Amino acid sequence: MSSALVSRWARRTVAVGAFFLVVWQLFVLAATAGAPGVGRSVGAHGFAPAVVLGLYGFVLHVVFGKAYSLVPAYFDRELAFARAPAVQLPLTAGGAALLALSAAGVRPSGVDRFGGLDGVGAVLWAAGVAVFLGTLAWTVRTNPTGGETGTGEANAHRRGVDRAANAVVPAAFAYLAVGTYETLALATGLPTLFVAYAPQVAHLLGAGFAALVLFAVGFRLLPRFLVASLPRALVAVVLPAGALGALLLAVGFLRRGPWFRTGAVLEATAVGGFALAYAVLFVRTDRDRVGFYGVLAGAAFGVVGVAVGLWFAFRGVDASLTLVHRRANLLGFLGLTIVGVAYQFYPPAVGRFPGAGDRAALASMAALAGGLGLELLGLAAGAAGVVLAGAGATAAGAAAFAYLVLGLFVQRTGS
Repeated sequence: MSSALVSRWARRTVAVGAFFLVVWQLFVLAATAGAPGVGRSVGAHGFAPAVVLGLYGFVLHVVFGKAYSLVPAYFDRELAFARAPAVQLPLTAGGAALLALSAAGVRPSGVDRFGGLDGVGAVLWAAGVAVFLGTLAWTVRTNPTGGETGTGEANAHRRGVDRAANAVVPAAFAYLAVGTYETLALATGLPTLFVAYAPQVAHLLGAGFAALVLFAVGFRLLPRFLVASLPRALVAVVLPAGALGALLLAVGFLRRGPWFRTGAVLEATAVGGFALAYAVLFVRTDRDRVGFYGVLAGAAFGVVGVAVGLWFAFRGVDASLTLVHRRANLLGFLGLTIVGVAYQFYPPAVGRFPGAGDRAALASMAALAGGLGLELLGLAAGAAGVVLAGAGATAAGAAAFAYLVLGLFVQRTGS
């Protein structure tokens, strides 16, 4: 019963993430089209609404949902508190929604005494993350470094990679804890640890937590999905580079000195190494699953994103490329990789509702990847019409993904 409860609420957490993906892309489309009252501005504490919707809303909720299922199994444990996902979800979802509304300039009367929407949202978010971290920390307390991997004898040759992947999960959770505290501090006036600017928080949560979890879980999941072997040398490079790179980026963000440049190199090494490792798996496999193409597209956009980041680190920040960097990393690398992996866990081909199937899934990823490619080209060239066309395509792709995943969830509930 407890495993069924965890699975049900994990799916609901993923569903909330899919909803945020759609809202995010519609917001970007409206901002690109110049809709009245919608812009690409940032809120009172530097949080951009698109980043809140994409990172806090979409990416992190999907990661939360799958982590409740995967982390205990990967550490050979059972989730300590089966109701934790049900407790966390309204807190983090409500917190992300309020942070996004505040960042978009919504200022309702009556909440100023509580710190405004961003203050209330940050408190809710922090409370939900505390539930998540506390539950998983208690779950793995007797196996904190993941030496016990739960790897069966059929995959005994993968145990070395599995242990290495498990070992960086505590670092990812530390990034989540620090990034969440800094979110709370910026929104409420608490003293910060070292952050003075919201993009530093985005690097802690995006590059530190989400990307590091992606590397760790990816190195365990993807070889099994594709039934192929990873180049172990890349695993040995990617995991430590990813574990350290995000911290140096965040610490050195404002001065853009040696720490920042070192962090950019390490993060580029981690993302580039992960992309190369997946490309090797993709070439080696004789399996053909629709989700594989989403991960491949995500890896390619990740290389674009870190290449722009290296340009910023060594040649200076170019305002015209800032949005390219953000979109390539957040929707491209993290977003498309998540979409591809989600289609592995929730295969559209088993859908028994109108439009379900691999063709629709492939079309959704093509719209996301093709639209994002148009956006990046248009942003780099200053072609507003191309950017608008790309934003329209990504919004359609997001809606198709949400339709397929939510349809599968409803189908499973009714079966």
